Amino acid sequence: MKELAEVVAVEGNRITLTTELKTACSGCSHNTTCGAGILSKVFADRNTQFRVISDTKVAVGEHVEISMPESEVIRFALLLYGLPILVLLFSAMALSSLQTIPEGLVIVFAFCGFGLTFIGLKHWFRRRDVKVNQLIQLSNPQG
Repeated sequence: MKELAEVVAVEGNRITLTTELKTACSGCSHNTTCGAGILSKVFADRNTQFRVISDTKVAVGEHVEISMPESEVIRFALLLYGLPILVLLFSAMALSSLQTIPEGLVIVFAFCGFGLTFIGLKHWFRRRDVKVNQLIQLSNPQG
């Protein structure tokens, strides 16, 4: 997976990059008539900033290409999107099988587990930043 990013700061081998978050609507021909396309234009100015550690020589304002193996992107996406749904389903099934908890509380507890999964993943991903950082490759798109 490759993406263009702009260098906003360089501190030794720590490089701060910014990229524009894209939506799927930008490539669709119906984005001017679809509700989702109109909403994506309202929130179009979304940028993300992050740091990478690299020995690549870059200057502030320069555009670089960042890449990461697709298998790792897929693995992280499955964790981020799949695990919370599985926790929601399995916690709802387990709690409803007890038959002593009212249905309303089963729903509330299942969604609490769903939310806690996101919080846990957020902390887990932060601890894994070093490994993720090692997977990111920087290169100059012109050469």
